[in-house]
Amino acid sequence: MHSKPKTVDDYISNFEPEVQTKLKAIREIVLEEAPKASECISYEMPTYKLRGNLVHFGAFKKHIGLYPTPGGISEFAQELAMYTGAKGSVQFPLDEDLPLDLIRRIVRFRVAQANDDTGG
Repeated sequence: MHSKPKTVDDYISNFEPEVQTKLKAIREIVLEEAPKASECISYEMPTYKLRGNLVHFGAFKKHIGLYPTPGGISEFAQELAMYTGAKGSVQFPLDEDLPLDLIRRIVRFRVAQANDDTGG
């Protein structure tokens, strides 16, 4: 990236057009599924908050990272098994199509978790 982004638009504009398209697709899903979430930059990547961190995403040299917290990963572990990941993240290779339906379901699940969270 050329500079530290101040907005999600700034963040996305720092990438090649092909990567921008993927980032915009994820952003659109998050905005559709979590219309009440606030959008900001945190950890130098797009972040959405709804009663706490909902989801982060970012582009890297060879992948798009999605960070839906450990709960968002464990709920879809079987479907995410084909991707590299960690406790709270998954990496989608840049040279493959994004699994947009799966991303939508993960975000929808995270919204439900946020709305059901009673702080306990």
